[in-house]
Amino acid sequence: MPHTTVDLWPVPDVLAYLAGTWRVTRSVRDLAGGDEGTFAGTTVFGPLEGGGLLHRESGTFTWRGVARPAERTLRFLPGARPGTADVRFADGRPFHDLDLSRGRHVADHPCAADLYRGEFTVRDEDHWRTVWRVRGPAKDLVLTTGYAREG
Repeated sequence: MPHTTVDLWPVPDVLAYLAGTWRVTRSVRDLAGGDEGTFAGTTVFGPLEGGGLLHRESGTFTWRGVARPAERTLRFLPGARPGTADVRFADGRPFHDLDLSRGRHVADHPCAADLYRGEFTVRDEDHWRTVWRVRGPAKDLVLTTGYAREG
């Protein structure tokens, strides 16, 4: 995944940075089929009992002209090194690690025959983005998500 030249914002503590409410806009492109979709909504990173953050995303996903409600929940737990996070699905399965100490991080998540590769970049104290590239026998997707802090 090529890295574009942007000013990066180093984040010494991922969990402290993410805490709060973020406006979310996402584009989804199916490179194989040519379809495009969008998601617009909110992500709340709230305290998780025992430490870490509970990530709750909700909004509207539009695909092939059909809009429907969409939501997901993730757990951002303290990582192996101070200031990092261990990201897990709601049921506790591992998703990826996250270290934004340089303002940028790349993480892989194998899922059955597919590989998800995410690039995380922090623009400033109130803006960050992810680009997930998904490749596999039945998938060829790019999901680009922008986050803007609310309040």
